[in-house]
This record gives sequence, structure tokens and C-alpha cells, in this order.
Amino acid sequence: MSAATTAPYIGQRVQRKEDPKLIRGEGIYTDDVTPPGTLHMAMVRSPHAHARIKRVDTASAKSAPGVVTVLTGADTAATGPLPCFITLPNLKPAKHFPLAADKARYSGDAVAVVVANSRRAAKAAAALVEVDYEPLPVVVDARQATAGGAPILHDELGTNVAYVYPVKGGDIDKAFREAEVVVKHRITNQRLIPNAIEPRSVVARSDEGGGLTIWTTTQIPHFVQLITSLNLGLSQNKVRVIAPEVGGGFGSKLNVYAEELLAAWLAKTLVRPVKWTEERSEGYLATIHGRDIVEDVELAAKKDGTITGLRIRGMANLGAYLQAFTPVIETVLHVFIIPGAYRIPAFDCEITGVYTNTTPTDAYRGAGRPEATFLIETTANLLARELGMDQAEIRRRNFVPKEAFPYTTITTLAYDSGNYAQTLDRALQAADYAGFPKRRDEAKARGKLRGIGLCSYVEICGLAPSKANHALGVGWGGYESARIRVHPTGAVQVFTGTSPHGQGHETSWSQIVADSFGISPSDIEVRHGDTFESPGMGVGTFGSRSLAVGGVAVHKAAEKLREKIKLIGAHMLEASPDDVVFEGGKVHVKGVPEKAKTFGEIVFQSYMAFNMPDGMEPGMEATYYYDPTNFTFPFGTHVAEVEIDPEIGTTQVVRYVACDDCGVQINPMIVEGQLQGGIVQGIGQALFEGAVYNADGQLLSGSMMEYHVPRAADVPERFELDHTITPSPVNPLGVKGIGEAGTIASTPAVANAALDALGAVGVKQLDMPFTAERVWNAIQKVKR
Repeated sequence: MSAATTAPYIGQRVQRKEDPKLIRGEGIYTDDVTPPGTLHMAMVRSPHAHARIKRVDTASAKSAPGVVTVLTGADTAATGPLPCFITLPNLKPAKHFPLAADKARYSGDAVAVVVANSRRAAKAAAALVEVDYEPLPVVVDARQATAGGAPILHDELGTNVAYVYPVKGGDIDKAFREAEVVVKHRITNQRLIPNAIEPRSVVARSDEGGGLTIWTTTQIPHFVQLITSLNLGLSQNKVRVIAPEVGGGFGSKLNVYAEELLAAWLAKTLVRPVKWTEERSEGYLATIHGRDIVEDVELAAKKDGTITGLRIRGMANLGAYLQAFTPVIETVLHVFIIPGAYRIPAFDCEITGVYTNTTPTDAYRGAGRPEATFLIETTANLLARELGMDQAEIRRRNFVPKEAFPYTTITTLAYDSGNYAQTLDRALQAADYAGFPKRRDEAKARGKLRGIGLCSYVEICGLAPSKANHALGVGWGGYESARIRVHPTGAVQVFTGTSPHGQGHETSWSQIVADSFGISPSDIEVRHGDTFESPGMGVGTFGSRSLAVGGVAVHKAAEKLREKIKLIGAHMLEASPDDVVFEGGKVHVKGVPEKAKTFGEIVFQSYMAFNMPDGMEPGMEATYYYDPTNFTFPFGTHVAEVEIDPEIGTTQVVRYVACDDCGVQINPMIVEGQLQGGIVQGIGQALFEGAVYNADGQLLSGSMMEYHVPRAADVPERFELDHTITPSPVNPLGVKGIGEAGTIASTPAVANAALDALGAVGVKQLDMPFTAERVWNAIQKVKR
């Protein structure tokens, strides 16, 4: 039976339970799954970014050794279209089938699928499929796609504009009419390519009775189950989806992809297991991209630095189709959080989403929030520079004060809690902000340009509640589910609707339940990623929602069992429930700790059932669906210092300090790990990463040879991390979320630092990424 304990686990640096098997190489990934008789899929992808498909000749491929079948778009229409879960006002969604039948709309668009006895045979036969393409004009730039005469991607829509999304508040005309200073600039958040450790993979097997089992690298197994059952006409209880070790996601696995539906349909049709695993270069073309938005910004302010108004006109490049969450990224998740940590009395933003002949975009770590934070934080720095004011002071002057919480922003978000000045002050102190001029002079003596940059961010997490999601156009609820089962011996199983891919749920959820029951985390098993084991529906892991929604669902389920345990314990002690307490793994009479029943004794009795309160059902199991009352709003300040070598243009992050507040921390070690990884990804956007297309729609950055993912040498040896704790009043755990904070804050912090350094030689603005070539050219330009 489980041993009782009085030690609290929430807030402790408990070692991750997930890691030993991964370190020993015992983790099971989708590509490790190969049922007997498995067939293999290979996709035939268009080399053209825009072309009419006149004819697809599959004869040679069908006669190739080992080939079972070759199918085109016309053959697979029964799979139904891929889903988009968003319903913005006036949204123009284009039909998106797993295989294109009429036109290829981006380089990499799939037009046929080959199924063979081996992966090698399938790939060889795919090269034999002959497609007669009629090349069409290409457009890869969103602004050009809205110009007169631009080629239309989806003829049935008659336009490349998918949506126009306006959000207004306050008197914007008055703000600019009375402004004492106006700052204008154009901000580009370049397109990024996710690079999860493990590529996408799917295995589908037809089971007895007409069911399907699908193993897939996904962040949302329940949605894969739902869409597969709907599209293929199967009862949902006949479709089992298993997400084993996913190997990282960052939003790139937050979709129901073409290959998943095709594998499921083929397994059902051929009554054989079907498998597909992408190659890295294939993933660069066919897995979603992120970011890609250009915004013209005007900020109105007083001479004392007080911001009075903000006007934005943006254009988001959505790629060729809408994926699962594409329309919500640069609208709801972007626009509403743009005010950030600041009081902005007037706001006018309009974002236009545009189809182009590029890979579709969707959520990538931070999903709209990094773009919003970059916008307001670089603009705040421009205002400080215009007024000759310190960049820390411009922030402090416009912060929402701590006494104003809960605070409703001009965009109608209700910020739950915060103390922005405190994280700023702590970060500045830890970074020795006051001593920076001395370090800058020392670097100058070495021939280097040293700069310091700040970012004070607020992000929106815990994507919920369901009513708010519906009002904002998110076509699904924001709840999360959990089930806890305590076995007669006291061993505990937790089944969670969230499906982690590196976030440490097995450890954190165990800590939550351990504190609820007064037992050790080692007595708790957390199970996830299997739709036949978890509660009826789980929304999934994305948007830093896992703890603030899924973790709270686990806590709530444990609370239901705590009450039952207390009632049974009181009955066994022949005491009134009002006269007992449940603490330290025991139920005891108040003031008489020795008169007690242990957790294990009470659980065992619940299954023996002969000594129970009248009317109470036997057993010890509870399910809870938790729907929050509001989002959560983590915040913090990051400080970056960089050195630029003006002779060759290289930028090195030499120091990085952060003070974050994610509410109550369940496991500080996991919080730090999330921050470290996120900071590195944000540095990647600031200095190195960027997808590049030529005018013909060909991806020029199609591998890690051309796309620079940050390496160990590109980042500081360590990140200096500090934190404050401002509990959220939204949920009983007081948690907020941390998975995307590092990415959100680090990009503007590093970019602001680089521009601070370049300001010494006259460079005022520069688009990301700050590559050596781009920086060197900017320096040469001001020299001329």
C-alpha cells in the first residue's frame, strides 16, 4: 500500500519521471511501431508552387516491384477535407483535401500516394509517377497577393484574402490628433520552420470489427480520433489514437495532417497496416511553418513617454491553405495581447490574412504572442529612442500598476494578476543594468559593439474558457479532462486528456496528486496519449494550457476523491465528517492525530465495501472536466546583452537574464527547462532563422544546411533565471503557464540589444534575422 507522507511536493524540484527511459533509449516512438504485414506510404509532391494538374499517369508506378496501389486526389476524395477549427467572421476557408486534384498550390503539395511493401519500394515508385502540370503564375508575398491582377489560388473564392480582422477600442483619432510625438515603423516577423527532434510519423492498423488503431506523432490525439471517425464514417469508439513519445512539437504537430487521414483510410480500405514517416527535407515542405506577418505600426505618445494610442495595419501570410488553427494565430492570439504590460487608452488594429503559394502556416511556439510582444516591445524602444529616454523608464512609466488588477485592457482581456514593475526591477538588478555603460566601453576598446535590450512581456495562456473561445471564433471548448483511479492497494493512476511531448506532465501531475493524497509521487502513474484510456475527450497540449487547464482538472478530480476518502475515514472512525481532517496521508479526528485511518486503509475499505457510509458507491475513481473562468496571464522581464563584430557582422549573445512570473510553480526545475528551451528558440528567430522563397515559390531554405537552427555555440553558456510568484485567482492552484514565455520574450530582447549596439554606428532599424551578412551590409550602408 502507498506510504503516507507529510512532505509537500508542489514547488519542489522533483526529478522528472519521464527521463530515465528516454536516456536509456527505451522510449517508443511512432516510427518504432511496425505491425506485422505493414505497408508503407510515399507521397508524390508537386515541384511547382502553382500548377494545374492536367493528368496523373500512375501506370509505371503501379507496375514497380512491391507496389500495392497508387492513388490520386480523385481516388481519395472519400477521406474528406482536412479540418480548420476556427470560425472568424467573414472567414473564407478553402477546401483542403489530403491530395490535390485540380491544382497544386505550393511546392510540396501532395498530388498522389504510393503504397508498397517497403518504404524503399514506395519511394522508388513515387519517382515513377508522371504528372502533367500546367505551370501557373506564382505569388509568395502577401501584399502582392492582394494587388490587382495577382494569381488567385482558390478560384471558388475569387480572392486571396481569407479574412479581415479589426479590433478597436477608445478614441484613436483623438489620440493621434493630440499626440505630442508619433513613432512609425514597419515590423516584419519572418517565416519560421519548426524543427522538432522527431519528424512526423503515422501508423494505422485495421482491427477486428471494423475499427482502427492509429499511432501518430500528435499533440491532439482526441482531435485526430474525432476527425478520423467523422471523415471516414466510423463510430468514434471504433477509432483508437495513440500518441507515444512524440519527440517535440512546438505547434508543428497541432494538426490533423493529410498523411494521418490517408494512412487511416488506406488501412481501412486495404485491411493492412499502413505506415508513413517523413524525411527531414519533406517536413520542411509539408509540415506547417510559423509566423510570417508584416505590420505597419503607429504609436502616439506624450513627451513624457506616456503612450496614448496605437494603430496597426498588418498582413499575415497564411500559405496555400488554412490548417487546424491558422486563422486564430494572427488574430485572437495576436491582436488582443498586443497592448502587453501597458496601459494603452486607444487602439485600432486590422489584420488581413492572405493565401499565397507557400507552405501553410499555423501555430509555432508562442503562436501570435511572440509577434505581438515583438511589436509592442520594439515600438516601446523606438519611442524611448525618439524621446532620449531610458528603455527601462519608458516601460515603467506605462506599466499597468499592481493595484489595478484584475485589469481590463483596451482589447477587453481581463488580466488576472500581475506586478510588472517587480519583475523589471529584479531583472535589471540581476543584469547589473546600471553598470552596462562600463561594459559597453570595455567592448568598444576591443573593437566590438555592445548593446543591451529589454523585453517586458505579458502572454495569454490556458486557452479557455469555452464560452470565450466560442465568442472569439475558436471552434472547440477550452476545457480539459482528467480521471484518477486508486487501486485497492493504494497505487494511483492518473489519466489525462492533455498529451505531452516534453513538458513533464508525468512528473508535475504526480506532484499535484501526491499533495492531494499525502502520498509519494513514486506511487502515482500518469497515463496519456491514448484515446481509449483517457477520459471521453481531451483538448490537447498547446498554448501553455496544460497546467492551467489540464493540471487543474487533475487537481479537481483528486479533490473529489479527497472528499470521498474523508467521508469513508470518518465512518471507519465512527466520527462525524465535520470532526475529522485529511492530512499527511491520514484521516484523523481533529486534535487526536493518533486516532486515524491511513490513505491505504481507507482505499482498501472502499473496495471491500462492507464498512461504508450508507448509499456510497464502492471503489475509488473520479473524473473531472475543468472549464476555467478566464485565461491566465504570465509575465516577466528579460534582459539580453550582445556583442557585434562590425568587421564581419556577427552577433553573439554574451549574457541573458530573465525574471518570469508564471504564478505558482509546481516544479521549478521543469519551469527552468521550459524557459531555457524557449529562450534558445527566440534567439533563433532574432539572429538566425528564416524561411526563404524565391519568386517561383521554391523554398531556398529547405534543409539545415540553409536554415540555421541555433547550436550550443550560438547561445550563452547559461541563462540567469529569476522569478516572482503572483498566483492566478482564476484557478485553485494559482498557476499560469510557462511553456512559451522564453520564446515570446527572448526575440525582442535580443533584437533590441542588437539595435542598441548598432545605434552606435548609425543603424536605426533592421529586419530579423540579424544574420552576419545583414548586419554587415547595414553597417556598410551607413558608412557610405
